[in-house]
Amino acid sequence: MEETTDAAAATAVQLIDGEGEFAGESAERFMAAAGVAGCGLSYAVVSIMGPQSSGKSTLLNQLFGTNFREMDAFRGRSQTTKGIWMARCVGVEPCTVVMDLEGTDGRERGEDDTAFEKQSSLFALAISDIVLINMWCHDIGREQAANKPLLKTVFQVMMRLFSPRKTTLLFVIRDKTRTPLEHLEPVLREDIQKIWNSVAKPEAHKDTPISEFFNVEVTALPSFEEKEEQFREQVQQLRQRFSNSIAPGGLAGDRRGVVPASGFLFSSQQIWKVIRENKDLDLPAHKVMVATVRCDEIANEKFGCLTSDTEWLDIESAVQSGPVPGFGKKLGYIVDVHMQEYDKEAVYFDEAVRKAKRQHLESRILNLVQPAFQKLLNHLRLKALEKFKTSLNLSLEGGQSFAASVRDNTESSLNEFEQGCADAVIKQANWDYSKILEKVRRDIEDHAFSVREKKLSELTTQAKEKLRKALAEPVESLFDAADETTWASIRNVYRRETESILPQFLKTLFGYEVEYVPAEQMVSNLRDYAQSIVENKAKDEASKVLIHMKERFTTVFSHDKDSIPRVWTGKEDVRAIAKDARTAALKLLSVMVAIRWDEEEDRIESILMSTLLEGSVVSKIASAAHADPLASTTWEEIPPKFTMITPAQCKSLWKQFKAETEFAITQAVSTQQAHRRGNSKLPPPWAMVAIAVLGFNEIMMLLRNPLYLFLLFVGYLLAKALAVQLDISREFQNGVVPGLISVSAKLLPTIQNLVNKVAAEQQAEHRPPAVEPPEPQLQPPPLLLSPRSPMSELRRLHMPLSPVRKIATPSSPSSPSSSSTMSSPRHFVDDQKPRPAAAQPENESSNADSIV
Repeated sequence: MEETTDAAAATAVQLIDGEGEFAGESAERFMAAAGVAGCGLSYAVVSIMGPQSSGKSTLLNQLFGTNFREMDAFRGRSQTTKGIWMARCVGVEPCTVVMDLEGTDGRERGEDDTAFEKQSSLFALAISDIVLINMWCHDIGREQAANKPLLKTVFQVMMRLFSPRKTTLLFVIRDKTRTPLEHLEPVLREDIQKIWNSVAKPEAHKDTPISEFFNVEVTALPSFEEKEEQFREQVQQLRQRFSNSIAPGGLAGDRRGVVPASGFLFSSQQIWKVIRENKDLDLPAHKVMVATVRCDEIANEKFGCLTSDTEWLDIESAVQSGPVPGFGKKLGYIVDVHMQEYDKEAVYFDEAVRKAKRQHLESRILNLVQPAFQKLLNHLRLKALEKFKTSLNLSLEGGQSFAASVRDNTESSLNEFEQGCADAVIKQANWDYSKILEKVRRDIEDHAFSVREKKLSELTTQAKEKLRKALAEPVESLFDAADETTWASIRNVYRRETESILPQFLKTLFGYEVEYVPAEQMVSNLRDYAQSIVENKAKDEASKVLIHMKERFTTVFSHDKDSIPRVWTGKEDVRAIAKDARTAALKLLSVMVAIRWDEEEDRIESILMSTLLEGSVVSKIASAAHADPLASTTWEEIPPKFTMITPAQCKSLWKQFKAETEFAITQAVSTQQAHRRGNSKLPPPWAMVAIAVLGFNEIMMLLRNPLYLFLLFVGYLLAKALAVQLDISREFQNGVVPGLISVSAKLLPTIQNLVNKVAAEQQAEHRPPAVEPPEPQLQPPPLLLSPRSPMSELRRLHMPLSPVRKIATPSSPSSPSSSSTMSSPRHFVDDQKPRPAAAQPENESSNADSIV
């Protein structure tokens, strides 16, 4: 395998054809096959120039083991090598590239066509480390020898190099005669110096010696045709000089302008292009240009390798869905691998260009991976924010104060985020994540602020609810029992509850690190809210002041001091009681007219008392002397915003109140009058004394004859029974004459009805008892009614008797005659009508029937 590789490397390929065209494709295949491209700077370039048919190719083949085409002497002397050919030396280290140039002074190109000769010579000097100049021994010392035009050509084209490197010129004297080399070399050097002096040079190099541009070496070889064995031996000795030729002190000499092996072909092509365009060749600039192009190619190649790297693609895909552990180390390793490959291939090019292209490649790589880095930072930001939210909720649920929870969890979340960012940063980049860190801090602060506002809102709501529960019901109960101490009690309740709730609320606020001024403002707002609760409740009760006044009036008027319902017996002073009740209602009104937060006394009660309660005469006299104090919309001592009922409204309310309470007073007076009439049915004492004196004889007669007394008593019962049955009082309501007619028509049927009823009861008493017979439902016998009796009377007589109802208490103003012990028969009939308030005196009827 190694022999095959050496054979491929030694095979000559044409670099530049006879027409001057650069054969790039074949040269690239040669560089790859010969392994030259990977040699870096460890290679040397050897070229040979000399007259046509002077044995240049033969010398190269013998010296380096190449296979350049040689002239066939049996076919005559003619041009063998056209253009420039190249091959790799076999068995010589370092890697040595050999170029065989077309011979000079050939008849094929003619005497005047020296352009290609000069171009190829300049090309060989520009790219070669060692230039072999093949010359005949018999030409040394001659003025018109063949080597003179060749040396002039070399020195002339040398001036076209802007800053040429120092090249080794190895003069190989062919077909050496018996003249010793020690005598030939001085003559040759003298001729070389003369030629150098005769060549026109730039002003800057006018006095520059040849040694500044060339290392001149001289060697001699015997004739190949006559002394072939000796020729081969000396060639092998010369070959030893090419080993380690690039080492310090070696044959290659100056290596300042050498181009790395990977860029040799491109450099050669560009140099030949400049030479063909007949321009001056600036080798330093060319070196920079070659380095620029090659470093660009290498950088593009490595960038493409990175974009298709499976490890990078996996990381890029994984970072889209969440944080990648070890992102910075993994990505940094990938970038470092590709950057090292770039450094390895571009290490031999111009340092400035190499570093610039390296920075550009690194910048491109970082720009490629930075979106993934930003995506990772975004995941870390969301993770840190979510961690803060969760930790804050757990801390608050655990009972830790809000400020301490926010402080601890903020520090923990930010530390975790910074650790994640530090892990994500790659060593090749100097990425600054301070902005995203500040954004995370703002996000955490915003969330903490929103949570704090929510908590403060909840605390405020809870405090308001406590204030509402603590104030609403007590204030309402105080207004229900309103008196002159109501507002003082309300202020005490307000002060007590606010001093109990608000300091605790303020203490809680300090746990949220609320500043003093906002905290005091929040407490002030709650104090105003508590005040608004009292005011709204007061306004609500003031809107129902008329109802409260009537309730207060009813309470005082209908109950005594012990809160027992009052019974109107006729001994009470209704006028005084009514005045007390109205006074109590007016005091309640005076409490309701305004909101009193200050403790200063006002004259509202006295104004209302003097204006509304002390009678219309006083009011008229006062209104004539002075303006009406109630003819206004404001109170003197009360600000308008604290006024609930204006003076004019008080006046209107009082009129309405009096109108609605006068009926109760009238009913009380009527009840007293009815009670008095009920107690006046017995004759007065003087009448009873007169009856006893004047009727003494009659009374004694009755006492001596008990039968008269019994008959009188039976007659009274019969008359009473008839009166109940006939309902005498109702019959005489329409007048005396209609009453007499109606009673006379009903008298006989009623007597018959009573007699039949008594007879039926007597028969029932004398009837023998049955053996446990079912108790029959006895119906009363039908009464004989007159044709003018109403249907209600018929229905009443056929209905079973109902229990006796209790008569209403005397305190009810709607029953003034309730104190009577017996009702008339007319009332008994009326009770059968659908009247819910009437009483039914059936017990008296039953008693009268049983007595008859």
